Amino acid sequence: MRRCERGALATSLRGAPYVSLVLVGLDLDATPLLLLSDLAQHSRNIAFDPRVALLFDGTEGHTDRLDGPRLTVLGQAGIVTDGRLVARFAARHPSSAHYASFADFRLYRMTVERAHLVAGFGRIQWIDGANLRVSADVAALAEAEPAILSHMNSDHDTAINLYAQRLLGRAQTGWRMTGIDPEGVDLRCGSETARLDFAAPVVTAEEARAALVRLTEEARS
Repeated sequence: MRRCERGALATSLRGAPYVSLVLVGLDLDATPLLLLSDLAQHSRNIAFDPRVALLFDGTEGHTDRLDGPRLTVLGQAGIVTDGRLVARFAARHPSSAHYASFADFRLYRMTVERAHLVAGFGRIQWIDGANLRVSADVAALAEAEPAILSHMNSDHDTAINLYAQRLLGRAQTGWRMTGIDPEGVDLRCGSETARLDFAAPVVTAEEARAALVRLTEEARS
């Protein structure tokens, strides 16, 4: 979920299935976020019936795409007006920043009820919604996230490039950190994105700093 930029959103067109491609963001606890226009058919569908399904496709790079992982998340979508969540979504998707403030665009938060995982041939299971989210209190890290991103991008851009190049095998330079959560960090360079996981979960600014220092030391070794 954290690695996917896009998802297939299924809504109800007055009882008939309707699927559309959407940009996807996640809150720190892995709750899905969607920025949708009131004019879009899926938004009108949600107003009629808030029940939705969201498919995350992790099959890219697999020779046999049907042997790769995909996850269908089921729940209900509702409009939220939290500026922090809007900013987090825009950081994840810079192209959305110019229309995020338009009067006819709204941020939706998806309350996850359960999910269906197909991890490959014969590896299929249902997952309870509570087990799909980070259960720890992420409020402190959420509050610190903007300052952490600003500090890393302004003062430690060399370290961020080392993360991408030496830990993830990405050749280009110019990487920026667009998000940090208990499980890792999100990076972007132009249209390219990357995900780097922490060795252990973090929930405070101090723990995040220690995890980033460890990644820097690993990248330099």
